[in-house]
Order: sequence, then C-alpha cells, then structure tokens
Amino acid sequence: MIIEAASVRAASTTVDNLVIGGGLAGSMVAIRLAAAGRQVTLLEKETTAHHKVCGEFLSPEAIEYLKQVGINPLDLGAATIRFVRLFSKQRVVETYLPFTALSLSRFTLDEALLLRAEESGCKVLRGSFVEQLNTQDNLWSAQLRGGESVCAHTVFLANGKHDFRGWERTHTGQGDLVAFKLHWQLDPAQTEKLRDFIELFLFPGGYGGLSLVERDVANLCLVVRQAELRRIGGWQELLASVLDDNRYLMQRLQGAKALWDRPLAISSIPYGHLAGQSLGLWCVGDQAAVIPSFTGDGMSIALHSAALATEMYLAGEGAEQYNHRLHAQLSRGMGLSTCLSRSMVTKAGRSLALVGLSVFPKAMRWIAASTRIPKQAILAPRLLPRTEDKGPLGVDDPVVPEQHPQPGSEGARLGQR
Repeated sequence: MIIEAASVRAASTTVDNLVIGGGLAGSMVAIRLAAAGRQVTLLEKETTAHHKVCGEFLSPEAIEYLKQVGINPLDLGAATIRFVRLFSKQRVVETYLPFTALSLSRFTLDEALLLRAEESGCKVLRGSFVEQLNTQDNLWSAQLRGGESVCAHTVFLANGKHDFRGWERTHTGQGDLVAFKLHWQLDPAQTEKLRDFIELFLFPGGYGGLSLVERDVANLCLVVRQAELRRIGGWQELLASVLDDNRYLMQRLQGAKALWDRPLAISSIPYGHLAGQSLGLWCVGDQAAVIPSFTGDGMSIALHSAALATEMYLAGEGAEQYNHRLHAQLSRGMGLSTCLSRSMVTKAGRSLALVGLSVFPKAMRWIAASTRIPKQAILAPRLLPRTEDKGPLGVDDPVVPEQHPQPGSEGARLGQR
C-alpha cells in the first residue's frame, strides 16, 4: 500500500528488505522482490509524482525490462525515436538509429512503476526523507526527517543522483558538469520536424539533446562545464548563448513556450562512476553506475542494475559479487562514453565530431550500439506479467537497422549543410 509518512510516526520499525528511492531502479527492485514473495518496504522522499533531470530516452533494453513488469511505455503515450541528428553552429549530420527507441517523461514513468510496486505487494512510504544511513550488528538503520527510523536486514540504495552523507560516490570520471532540463511546447511545424528524431547539439563547454515525449511535449536537456557556466552567468545567459551558437536549435524553439517557470538543475554529476566496494549495500541505478547522458542508456542501466541486483540477491549471492558482475558488463561502454563526453565539451572535440561524423555517419550508429548494455547481459523475466506484445521491443515497428529512410526524407540527408 502507499502511505503518507506523516501517518506512520512510529519511533522505529524493522523490515526484511528496504529500498531507498522510488525512481526507476528502486521501483524495479521492489517489484521483483515482491513478485518473488519477499516482504519489501520502499521509502520515497517526494509525496507526489514529479519531474527529474533526465534525457527520458528509452532504449530497447529499457523497454524490455519495463515490459517484464507489465508496463508498456506506448500505453503511457511514449514518443517513438528512430533517427538521430547532431548539429553545431551551421553544420548538421543525421542518420537512423540501429534500433527503435521511445521517449517518456520521468513524471509519468516513475509514477507508473511506483503504482506497479504497490500492486505487487510492496509497502510504499511517500514523503519519507532519509537523512542518514547507519549500520551496526548486521542491521541497517535509515534515519528519517522527523525523528523516526526504519531498520532493515538488507538495503537497496536507489536514491539517484543525490548522495547520503558518508556514502558519497567516488568521482573517477567526469564530475565537473551541471545539468539542466526544461519541457517546452513547440510550434506545431517544429514539432513535426522533431518527430521520430532525437537531436543532439554541441556548444562551447557542453552538449545537449531535444526530443519529444508524451503529448508532443519537447524535452530539452543539456550539460555544461561548471567553469563555462560561471563565466556566462546563469541559465538565461546560457540558453541565449546556446541558441546563438546553434541556428537549428533556435529554429526549434522559435515560437515555443516553456512549460515551467524555471529549469530543473543538478550539479557535479559523477559521469563514469561504477560502484566499487559495496560495504554490504546493494547500490542500484545512479548509485551503481552513471553513464554520460548523450548515450541515452542511463534509464536502461538503472533498470538493468535493479534486475541484476534482485536476481543475485534472491539467488543467495552477495553485494560484492553483484558489483563485480555489473562492472564487468558495463565497463567497456562506460569507458568509451566517458571518453567521448570529455571530448565533446572541448573546442577541438566539438570540431572533430562534426567533421568526422559528416564523413562517417555510420560512426553515430556504431557509438549508439557500442554504449548499450551487452545483449547477453539482459535478464529474462522472473515469472512476472508482461504487456501484450507488439514486437520484441514493445513497438509495432521495432527494428530499423538496414532499412534506410526514403530518398528525400530528412533522415536520408546525411552530411554537412
């Protein structure tokens, strides 16, 4: 059941399995544990559905994991993505993706997963803000704001991009970026030009993406180096600078209406992070691995890490073994994407990217394929209900590779302009 934290003010309760965080990874852990007959309690700090900083790109791997727990993103209004377009200044290169992807807001998807966790038998406590996590005598204690605490024998840490004091992730990759996200209602003509595409853009000190989500809302996300943001001044100055540097993005936002008063923002994202020593904690989602956002693989990694952790836990394996296996599965793609991300925020890397990809547009498809979770690592469902199949990826027309766009279409126009 879903319960408001204010209604459960016991000084301390003890549970078998505790999940901290009600995002993609936390809900996936809760659903799979409950489906296996385990008692599980999930603590979510927010009281209602909410938006999060995220590119909101669902790769085939993410779609598969969602279908395994009875959620078809298309039923929630997800937009289809078949092509990618990269631009900077006056230059653009585009091609088709080696797979069909979907795009759905975290507002909608996270709420659907939390409700699915409730239906599975998980106790979901909203408004439960964990301030501190301690361990003693093989028992974990989550101290909540307000004074109460929840003790557990096993804890799955799924608190996203925010760390607890004393449990900070190591910044071993690229940690000097600030991320912004803002939803827009585009002019109808620009909405049609964006349809079926994810558009990536480069600008001095950063990069970003634009794609449609449900109800034809456009999701604009970007990351910028902290030093560049300080030099420019703030969000309004940054957006003006990015639009001035990218005429195609300026066209997209011409006549558009921002749907929020201000963007969501988060700083010091530890791109390249892969969880090391577990100390007995099962870290999932962004607590386990943070891949650069341009790859579009963050949500699939969150869901995969949750599924893998749950599977290994139920099999009697330990958190250290889980970390080792996840590291082996993700390290290659993580290393490649972090290297590319570092390059993309430099002047030289920005120039080389457009020139190289204009000459070799297939390189974009290779990068997209090479930064995915290996196919052999994807787990089968654990006796969970699936949605009605519309193809292996949950879409009517799931696979685009080797099928080039029709001559004259936007997707057929490759190269510099």
